[in-house]
Amino acid sequence: METGSQEKKIFVLDTNVILHDSDSLRHFADNDIIIPITVLEELDNFKRGNEIINYHARKFVRTLDELCGDAIFNSGIEIGPGLGKISIRLEEEMSSELKASFSPLKKDHRILNLAYLITHEHKTQKVILVTKDVNLRMKAKAVGLLAEDYTSDHIKDLKTLYTGTRTIENVDDELIDRIYSDEENPTISELPISEPLQPNEYMVLRAGNKSVLATYNGHQALLTRVEKRAVSGISPRNAEQIFALDALLNPKISLVTISGKAGTGKTLLALAAGLEQRNQYRQIYLARPIVPLSNKDIGYLPGDISSKISPYTQPLFDNLGVIQSQNREGKNAPHFRDLLEEEKLVISALSYIRGRSLVKIFFIVDEAQNLTPHEVKTIVTRAGENTKVVFTGDIFQIDHPYLDSHSNGLSHIIAKMQGEKLYAHINLEKGERSELAELASNLL
Repeated sequence: METGSQEKKIFVLDTNVILHDSDSLRHFADNDIIIPITVLEELDNFKRGNEIINYHARKFVRTLDELCGDAIFNSGIEIGPGLGKISIRLEEEMSSELKASFSPLKKDHRILNLAYLITHEHKTQKVILVTKDVNLRMKAKAVGLLAEDYTSDHIKDLKTLYTGTRTIENVDDELIDRIYSDEENPTISELPISEPLQPNEYMVLRAGNKSVLATYNGHQALLTRVEKRAVSGISPRNAEQIFALDALLNPKISLVTISGKAGTGKTLLALAAGLEQRNQYRQIYLARPIVPLSNKDIGYLPGDISSKISPYTQPLFDNLGVIQSQNREGKNAPHFRDLLEEEKLVISALSYIRGRSLVKIFFIVDEAQNLTPHEVKTIVTRAGENTKVVFTGDIFQIDHPYLDSHSNGLSHIIAKMQGEKLYAHINLEKGERSELAELASNLL
């Protein structure tokens, strides 16, 4: 999505752009924006409900209402200082060039037709259709139109995305001895590094045959040793899992993100850490976003709420079963079913947790790669006192139809929060389910 050149452009917005970001009209610099009336009709269908897309629909319509005047259907009205104009265009008869290939009964085709007509009206300007629907972009390009994804909140280069860990070679062996002694914490100035460490970044320090796991304590600007700990019967199997548990158990870190492919232990470690600290929090919330495979939400599924969300939450129960089977605390260890009955442990689809009080909560959001950046922001900004928020997911395994590895909420929060003292991130690389699962993940 280009907004940086001097030539003023015209952007035609699709409905999914607005449902993704209701403030999108402020992200096109001083270029003009046209909203097809078909988009307003679609937004009207999304105004009711508690999902984030319903919020975006309502907010955008309110914004238009504040700007509204007769000019919005003609020459357009100014959006604000330094921004362009916004206008609404009524439907027009399908162009003869498009009529043979595209049915006017489909709303996407009516938006495509309007963009096509505007392009021919403004031959001296670039007219760009902005949509998150890859099929509509392909159709636009097939008829010679410029079409782009909405990329204002995209991560540009995933290769540079913060991993939260690094291995540092050629460390002074005396420094490693000092870290093990716990008598004096070295400072980062003693490390042979060129790139500065981030607060709560984790390290494997090596000096010949010696090595130690450490983290950069952002609050005290010191290096501290990270010890291997078992929690709720779950013992970490590699350095990254040790780091993840350290972050999950650190009361000074309020926000943790854990990324990695299937089988690396993201959800299992987060659940184990939450159960280990159950007495420190009022409740443990486990939630997953619901990504339906059609345009119908779970309200159309048969049964009560439990029946509707069961397919989405079953993986969480599977992980709890693993923890229960590994728990070595004896007969006094509470069964997670008891915790569920007491509502000490709450498992739900994310849409059913919105609106609940997040004070003194250990809040785990699984499959966070299926959230938009705005949804992630909404969750974090609602965190109350003594609440810890944990996002887990695989940024390369997206189920949401309008998100990808660059635009999902998990990638977004990793990129934006790195360097903050209240935040830690770990990318888990090694699969720990089984040799077969690891082989399949790598080869298939």
